[in-house]
Amino acid sequence: MTDTSRIDSDQDADVIVVGAGPAGSTTAYYLAQAGLDVLLLEKTAFPREKVCGDGLTPRAVKALAKMGIDTSREAGWLHNKGLRIYGGGMRLELPWPDLAAYPNYGLVRQRADLDQLLARQAVKAGARLHERTNVTGPVIDERTGRIVGVTARTVNEDGSKGEPRTFRAPLVVAADGNSTRLSIAMGLRKRDDRPIGVAIRTYYKNPRHDDDWMESHLELRDGVGENARLLPGYGWIFGMGDGTSNVGLGIPNDSPAFGNVDYRDILHRWLANLPEEWGFVEENRTQPVRGAALPMGFNRTPHYTRGLLLVGDAGGMVNPFNGEGIAYAMESGEMAADVIVAAHAHATAAARERALQQYPRVLKDAYGGYYTLGRIFLKLISNPEVMKICTRHGLPRPTLMRFTLKLLANLTDPRGGDAMDRMINALTRIAPAA
Repeated sequence: MTDTSRIDSDQDADVIVVGAGPAGSTTAYYLAQAGLDVLLLEKTAFPREKVCGDGLTPRAVKALAKMGIDTSREAGWLHNKGLRIYGGGMRLELPWPDLAAYPNYGLVRQRADLDQLLARQAVKAGARLHERTNVTGPVIDERTGRIVGVTARTVNEDGSKGEPRTFRAPLVVAADGNSTRLSIAMGLRKRDDRPIGVAIRTYYKNPRHDDDWMESHLELRDGVGENARLLPGYGWIFGMGDGTSNVGLGIPNDSPAFGNVDYRDILHRWLANLPEEWGFVEENRTQPVRGAALPMGFNRTPHYTRGLLLVGDAGGMVNPFNGEGIAYAMESGEMAADVIVAAHAHATAAARERALQQYPRVLKDAYGGYYTLGRIFLKLISNPEVMKICTRHGLPRPTLMRFTLKLLANLTDPRGGDAMDRMINALTRIAPAA
């Protein structure tokens, strides 16, 4: 790796991180904390919009706290107690579990705010952030085939193309999201045997904006009553605390409707059947309906190759059970930084490479078995009849639903814990980490 004492250009570094979302900013934060010289390249300027449900589970709260982010209400965060579930004609409220490993509350914050907070935290730690810098491809060492930097082009304030630039570093982290042009340019493609979903969302002015529960609708219906047609996907409503709620739906690719329906039409038909007093009508909509892909269960591999590490959505790390991506983006960023720092300590190139090749194993140890279970779960519930059976027979059983919440949100104490924790932990250990 590069000796920082020899860095004489603002375009050279120990590590380049491409993308300043939660995965990239977290990676840059931990690398800078360890004393490495880090370039964090972001194609837009903060604050910037991202399609997201804006809801954070206790797993993400822990990741924020580890980075020193103030998540208090006074700092502008909306706290929530747990998950409110609608399905099978029932409503059930499940508090977040009381665990030693995680806090017992979740959060809501607009992604525009969240991403800017994380990027600024990385800068405080010492990372060098370049906004309006659109990475266009890798720089490859022709002799070794390794990535040794990236080409980029600055973006002017009016959106026009600026000057071409080249940044160099012996290691590059792809944190450029599901599209991850950098990974594709390095020959990495999506895996067809791994799930991907589509999520769309918008915002409405409504009286439920300060609701302190995250809300999930497991059955979306086109009409009222038992005979109403079941629509594909699941829905969510998260109060933002600012007079609006984030409302959206997700559909996995295992669903027969995936890619064959008008997602915006499904959203509107579902909302038309919610209680009128909730206020989810077109005249209360405050933003356009936007969509994004949800790359799940390691749908792009390998996570390390020839000097390139993948984190977050670039590596398909969205939880297949619940579509959560921010917690895993931040955790994978921390894991990537740990591996890079350990590799940096070695004296020879061969030893550094052996250390870097441990990164995929670290990810598999952390998530492999759990994601395998999630892929199986996703295939099952993508069948509308299976989902109907689950909601009708599962929701009336609070103990079973508490277990399900822990499983879906990946919230257990790793050591000790109750019988539910031990069962879930055992399942994830024995499941093959493919």
